[in-house]
Amino acid sequence: MAPRDHEWFDYYKAFDYFRPEMVRDGNQPRIRERPDAEASIVLVHGLSDSPYYMSAIADHFHETLRYNVYLPLLQCHGLKDPKGMEGVELEEWKRNVLWSVTYAGDRTEEVSVGGLSTGGALSFYTACTSPRVTGALYLFSAALDLRFSGNERVDNILESLLRSRALTWVFDAFDSKKPLIGDNPYKYAYVDKDGARELAKLIKEINTLLAGFDRAHPFAKRTFAAHSYADPTANIKGILRLREEMRPADLEEFLIDADKEVTHAGLVLKDDLVVNGKVLETGNQCFPDMMDAMDRFARAG
Repeated sequence: MAPRDHEWFDYYKAFDYFRPEMVRDGNQPRIRERPDAEASIVLVHGLSDSPYYMSAIADHFHETLRYNVYLPLLQCHGLKDPKGMEGVELEEWKRNVLWSVTYAGDRTEEVSVGGLSTGGALSFYTACTSPRVTGALYLFSAALDLRFSGNERVDNILESLLRSRALTWVFDAFDSKKPLIGDNPYKYAYVDKDGARELAKLIKEINTLLAGFDRAHPFAKRTFAAHSYADPTANIKGILRLREEMRPADLEEFLIDADKEVTHAGLVLKDDLVVNGKVLETGNQCFPDMMDAMDRFARAG
């Protein structure tokens, strides 16, 4: 098997349900370390996609900010034969992230965590629950709240039903046996209902964590939050609620107007994702400005 960019072989040793030959090219867990690094970051991909989606931000942290960078692969993701994501578990996703944070913490004293969508939600959970996260939190289209219909009351009902397994058709409405492998080599063709159910469980736990903060006892982790008002998937109300539970000095927001048409996953892409001449995912036209804002935030810490 040909070597792949920055493949993280220690990660496979920790999680034996992954082996290099099982993982699609470009989907591999990744590691980038440097001898002069004084800080590390764990960057977590989203539901149905892979570490590829975090690679441009990882490059920036590694090359410009001089961090060690670790990109875990969440259980049941990135596989050549995903088997419908059967057996996917939220607790295993938490273990993937916590192990990565611990690995990073064994190499540098300062460890930050961040991610896209579900990866952002897992990062928030880990920042709240693990003392190994000693640095900042970076949220990109973080799925702290889901958007189904645009009506908050209806969305809350649908999210509750999804957790109960009663609404299996929300993400997989037409054919539960359709293949997860599609045109995009770096993500599955659709969000599988089993994975979506685990995300709904995570959001419920995050709601409980958020309820524990108030002005007297705010969420105190320095946080950079990037989000697009055009995002049809992760409700920006999740970020706005987090804002209410933080000191203004601890939160740096990079909010993109809807007319920029930056999509949910596209937010973290520096360039368009093109396969066989076809644009599968449009890159974020505001990416350079987002990185500049992230730089200022990181250096201010």
